[in-house]
Amino acid sequence: MPLAAQLNAACQCIWVDRAKLRDQLRANLGDAASLLEARAGLVAGSVVFLAPGEATAMDRTVRLITLALSSGPFQQQIARNAPELARRPQTNAGGILGFDFHLGGPTPQLIEINTNPGGLLVNLELARAATAACDCFTEPVSVLAAAGVAIGQLEPRISDSFLAEWTSVRGEVPLRTIAIVDDEPQSQYLYAEFLLYQRLLERAGWRVVIADATSLELRDDAVFLGEERIDLIYNRVTDFYLADERHSVLRRAYESGLAVITPHPAAHARWADKRLLAWLGDDELLQQAGLGVDDRSHLRQTIPATEVVEPAAADDLWQRRKSLFFKPVDGFGSKAAYRGDKLTRTTFEHILAHRYVAQTLAPTSFRRIQSTDGAEADLRVDVRNYTMHGATWLRAARLYRGQTTNFRTAGGGFAPVLTLPA
Repeated sequence: MPLAAQLNAACQCIWVDRAKLRDQLRANLGDAASLLEARAGLVAGSVVFLAPGEATAMDRTVRLITLALSSGPFQQQIARNAPELARRPQTNAGGILGFDFHLGGPTPQLIEINTNPGGLLVNLELARAATAACDCFTEPVSVLAAAGVAIGQLEPRISDSFLAEWTSVRGEVPLRTIAIVDDEPQSQYLYAEFLLYQRLLERAGWRVVIADATSLELRDDAVFLGEERIDLIYNRVTDFYLADERHSVLRRAYESGLAVITPHPAAHARWADKRLLAWLGDDELLQQAGLGVDDRSHLRQTIPATEVVEPAAADDLWQRRKSLFFKPVDGFGSKAAYRGDKLTRTTFEHILAHRYVAQTLAPTSFRRIQSTDGAEADLRVDVRNYTMHGATWLRAARLYRGQTTNFRTAGGGFAPVLTLPA
């Protein structure tokens, strides 16, 4: 058994020091630090160990997909299939991405890509709070918990990414005010992260507010929150194409360029539409995108076979359902996603009537956790790579029980990932 798997099955000598985490959050958020503690399934107490070869394979997958999806042939394919709103040319990239992998097979398996992946700043705090009971490794835990960016350099990288989004659209015009926007933000499960973003961006020198999407107004060819003009909107809503009436101001601001919005509909179409995983399996399209034989082979090995669900293939899909996972094309966070072996005929008919992809099941790895009373349990693991421009900045795991991540499992939630030395 590889060392990382052995450690995930047995090692309890490195963990998230909750007292240290609490002190960090209090220093950063004051009384609002209790928000994280109130969400019992958000943060696990364990860490997850990663083999260096797994890290290298994931990084290569991220880099190759970024190269492919940035190519002319893929951009044309995306434009042909995207809604009109998402075909509008955008000079800003759309921010940080999340590449999620399962690690239960011979190679890491990419299960999805997300714009605006939740948990980045929460996981930065967890990485800082990871603590060893002994000198288990020659390298410090903080080094093992980092990915492509040192832990201490991640915050300025994040604030710089917001500035880059702004300057790519507005040039040298000063950025003054940022709004972090969602539906009923204070009720969101990751509201504590909104506050962490607010503090981080304020330290960078900007005025930052958290707002409900419906509270925004358009006046004098600008976006306002009350009497305050908003320059940049950090868009956390999951209505990716802004079709809901609640997001009409966001939509009009995007269409007219009245504020810089990140991430935006074009970014979702370019990176997070689940059909991309099927198109990335098209060897001819990958060849047109400039990928060589070895690179195309790597993507075939690390992206589970994915197909767009077509009603004409209903009988075949039903016969193969037990080996498939069905996901809505524009879904997020496991909503309306189904393991084929759990499907009823009624749910299957719903899938056929809507936009779905079917992805070959990718096995998960496991992490054995130990509760405060000494009881042990094996939880499933997936690993999220937070990336920008094809480079991985930070890795984090999600521990859970059941068919999908849920942040409701006792002892589960986000966990730091420690990459073992080569």
